Amino acid sequence: MMSARLGVFGAAISALAIYGFSSSPAANAPQAGQEAAANASSASSSAMRVDNFMLVDAQKLEAHELYRMPDAKAIVLISTGVGCPIARSLTPAIKALRDRYAAQGVEVMLIDSNLQDTREAIVAEAKEFGLDIPILMDSNQLVGEALGVTRTAEVFIVNPKTWTVAYHGPLNDASDYGMQKASTKEFASDALAAIIAGKPAMAATQASKGCLVDFPERGKPANTKISYVKDVAPILEKKCVACHEEGGIGPFAMKDYATVKGFSPMIREVIRTDRMPPYNADPHVGKFADDKNLSPAEIKTIVHWVEAGAPRGVGKDPLGTKHLVAAEWPLGKPDAILDVPAYKIPASGVVDYQHPWVANPLAEGKWLRASTVKVESRQGVHHVLTGYLKEVPKPGAQAFENNWGSSVGGYAVGAESEIAPKNVGTWIPPGGAIGMQTHYTPFGKEVTDHTKIALYFYKDNEKPALVMRNSVIVNNAIVIPANDPHHQETGYITFPKDALLYSAFPHAHYRGAMADLWIRYPDGKEKLLLSLPRYDFSWQRDYTFAEPVKVPAGSKLIAHFIYDNSKRNPANPDPSKQVVWGDQSWEEMFYTAIRYRWVDETSKHMVNYDEALNNDRLMGMLDANVDGKIQKSELKGQIGDQILKYFDMLDTNHDGAIDATELAAMQKMMSGQHRRRDAAATQAQPAAAPAAAASTPTAGK
Repeated sequence: MMSARLGVFGAAISALAIYGFSSSPAANAPQAGQEAAANASSASSSAMRVDNFMLVDAQKLEAHELYRMPDAKAIVLISTGVGCPIARSLTPAIKALRDRYAAQGVEVMLIDSNLQDTREAIVAEAKEFGLDIPILMDSNQLVGEALGVTRTAEVFIVNPKTWTVAYHGPLNDASDYGMQKASTKEFASDALAAIIAGKPAMAATQASKGCLVDFPERGKPANTKISYVKDVAPILEKKCVACHEEGGIGPFAMKDYATVKGFSPMIREVIRTDRMPPYNADPHVGKFADDKNLSPAEIKTIVHWVEAGAPRGVGKDPLGTKHLVAAEWPLGKPDAILDVPAYKIPASGVVDYQHPWVANPLAEGKWLRASTVKVESRQGVHHVLTGYLKEVPKPGAQAFENNWGSSVGGYAVGAESEIAPKNVGTWIPPGGAIGMQTHYTPFGKEVTDHTKIALYFYKDNEKPALVMRNSVIVNNAIVIPANDPHHQETGYITFPKDALLYSAFPHAHYRGAMADLWIRYPDGKEKLLLSLPRYDFSWQRDYTFAEPVKVPAGSKLIAHFIYDNSKRNPANPDPSKQVVWGDQSWEEMFYTAIRYRWVDETSKHMVNYDEALNNDRLMGMLDANVDGKIQKSELKGQIGDQILKYFDMLDTNHDGAIDATELAAMQKMMSGQHRRRDAAATQAQPAAAPAAAASTPTAGK
């Protein structure tokens, strides 16, 4: 990589040598064919439609989808690459272009299609050159291929009214093979001014002079030989058919070539926008045991096949020769089945959370190794949560979460079975009951749902040695301003003992846009464990780490959610409203469920550190800057408003913040008040059901 400290002349000479520039026309002959197509005239480029895509910004790991920006005046895409001196030299001009047109509604983003550029290298380069513009990682080269990129520093200005390229050419005339000179022609700026004024942009009078980008698949004759029979059907059978089969969760069954070909344009679109497969963990962060993503090679094979006309190929139809039907229970015959009490979902209106329960069918305790929740009405069931109850509720009583113990499984839209790692299980005692929290959503048709839960236990002679636990990082003090496209909330939980983290399940509602999970070790160092650049309310799941994450005592698990409460969010119920925590989907949540085990706990030596784990939960909700103290500026929402009233009294050392000791004293006082209030309520109304606490961490998904 070339140092930024090289002089202008040195940069130019190095560019000539490294990137193959020469004064001899013959030296550049191999690229002539590629560049002729991409850099012909703006007149031909202006007619090119840009299909939708979603790419992730390397720096912030946030998703950017082209067609979610229809309100922009123009969208500027500039090809770039790590180590290219020409791309580097244009950094000030690109930032100036961004700053000049930002107030006029112009979006400026860079696209890196270089196969050799890692996320780490892109981030390091951006930091070195102070580049704070989104750099989209086109790791599969599909966007660069479609645009016709051949070099870095190529500018594509997209008109969102037509989704066509209105200008394709250089940024300006200041860069000539790496030699800097004063710019006399601002091609991209002039084009933007014309587009904003509703006029056609002038055609580029010269080609971009950036560094060549290698697209090995572009124009490759082998692409025309990709076939459904030989190449595509095996990928679909391996990665897609488990959902896209008769009775499966997918909207159609991939039953034969004719069906797949008919849906092929849609298949291309959902792959380019990363909606399918519905596994939202960013592949640049961590490794996961349940990774459902297509590999880069599989992605390119399917997309290039569609773009080649979806040829069938010779031979028997690999999918058509099989009649694939979704199994009633994907994990096999259950050891026990819990019947969730039937519920009639009305055609319209709002349904409050239900809290039914069923008697525990176990006459003796068992170790749970897996469970599957099978909902009957996929449109009407939003989620199902469960928890063990020591006491059987009275007939007609509700099973509220504040009495729950271990979970026997759960379901949210798109979720699958819960399977414990080998030799790890959840202890389910005999007797008692299984409480449930069910959320039903009317969808225009009255239906009765009969959800069932399949339980799978370890055999008596296979008792697991290790114990699975579950908890949640929650923040029900969230306040999301109206019309805010990028609002961040934070929550954390501190582990009192050494633990191993197995999985995380981020959950928000319709305004949820992005989620992540970090660990902060006792020495202050941090590591990103999970990143969802695009949170998708329609597909929620556990993300199981390939190797359990060591969580030393004193470590914090820190979750962030980004909420998009703007009109650019197509799922947003109403961007004009401020949003706070609430049960219903048009309200919001901050909720990341985690599964873990205590390192020194075994099935023969059970311990209970969960109470200690919960001790700083309120601190983790309100301490937005994660410094271990709560400042007045951090207090918001109903809980924050209540604490603010007594802040000066609670701040006993008068340092302007509430620390852990002061917060614990407040919680102890509040706990005593709650106990006295509940006792009085019980005496007044002996049959009344307990109300869920406002700050309960199991308040649902």
